[in-house]
Parts: sequence; structure tokens; C-alpha cells
Amino acid sequence: MVDGAEVASDLVVIAVGVRPAADLLIRAGAHHLADRSVVVDASMRTSLPDVFAVGDCVALPHLVLGRPAWVPLGPAANKTGRVAGTVAAGGTASFAGVVGTAVVKVFDLEVARTGLGLAEARAAGLAAVATDVVSRSRAKYYPGSSPLHVRLVHLRDGRLLGGQLAGCEGAAKRVDVLATALYAGLTVTDLAALDLSYAPPFAPVYDPVLAAAVKAVRPGPVRVRPAASTIGGSP
Repeated sequence: MVDGAEVASDLVVIAVGVRPAADLLIRAGAHHLADRSVVVDASMRTSLPDVFAVGDCVALPHLVLGRPAWVPLGPAANKTGRVAGTVAAGGTASFAGVVGTAVVKVFDLEVARTGLGLAEARAAGLAAVATDVVSRSRAKYYPGSSPLHVRLVHLRDGRLLGGQLAGCEGAAKRVDVLATALYAGLTVTDLAALDLSYAPPFAPVYDPVLAAAVKAVRPGPVRVRPAASTIGGSP
């Protein structure tokens, strides 16, 4: 504490963040961003002749921003290493880019994200809006069903920019649907039309991702009239 007071606790978490460790490359003259991440091409070549860079020190093409960005995540680090190794050995490979998909579990809470958050989108100069829904992880009558919060970040013309989910279950893998949508360039209208799976132990008839997309297309409360007969159970 700044004032010297002591606070009893069971656990202290110190989060200092991460920084790209690229000093050697930068001193050698490699092109880099302001955050000191090294810019590479699709084959992981730096601006220095015959020098490759991969992993958490490089800026990769961000498919939503349309420019290089530093997004230090394990899957991209692994893939860029494979690309650089293949090319350095005389093969052909390239890395398409990232959308910044990540997930974390804090005790019983799953939190997932992909693409841009609302603040990130607006900081990038995009006139973004957010659509929020609170749905269910399973059919509401099914044991274990719990609330699932979904946010879609998009433009008013329907372009999808990102999404976030949080809940005790169902957030971690549903975010992959949104990541795929970003890679494919789907709009929120496209997202609302996806034929996603349904069974009461796994989702409501309108999956939370679909419910958010429907609301983004048609702002206002999402109301779904139950069908007379539904395969797999009632909605």
C-alpha cells in the first residue's frame, strides 16, 4: 500500500504484462512497430537479409485491423515457427494472420475474446457499436444451465469486428465460431444465418452466438416463438 498499511490476503497476483524481447534485432536495424515488435512478411522474414523472426516478438497481420499488430499468443507463435522453419529449409509456407482469439478460466468463470473489443475498435478509428445479450449455456430447463454473456462488436453496416463471451460454461469454444466468422469475413447477418448445432444438454434452440447476431441485425429484445415440434426436445 502507498500509505504503508498492511492488508491480509491469501493470495497476491502481480500482473506486469509482457513486452517483445527484440532488442538484438532492433539494434541490427530490423523494421519494428512502436511497441518494439518486429515486422515480418508472410514467410516470417524480417527486413534484414536472411533473418527470420517468429513467436512473441513479432508483429503479425491482424485480419480485422488490416495492418500488423503485436498479439502474443501461443498458437500463432507455434504456427509462425513452423512457417519459418519450412521456408528456411527451402520449402513453401506462409502465415495468413491473426484475429486475436484468447480464452482464460478464473475459478469457475470462462472468459473468451476474439477480434477487437469496443474500445480497441474505436481507438482504431472505427465507428463501432456493441450488441449485448445474456443467454443460457444450455436449454433453460436442462440441469446445469447457466447464464452466458455475449457481446458482438460490429459496424452499423453489419461488418463483424469482434466478440467476447463470459459464463461458467460454453464461452471457451463458442468464441471459435466468432473467430471463424472473422477469418471468413462474415457479417452479423451471415452469423445469424449459421446452422449451428442444438440439443438441450449443449445449447438453447437459438445458440447464444445466434441470439446475439439476431439482435445485432434487428436491435431490440430477441424473442423466439417455440415451434410446434422440435427435434431433440422443446426449446
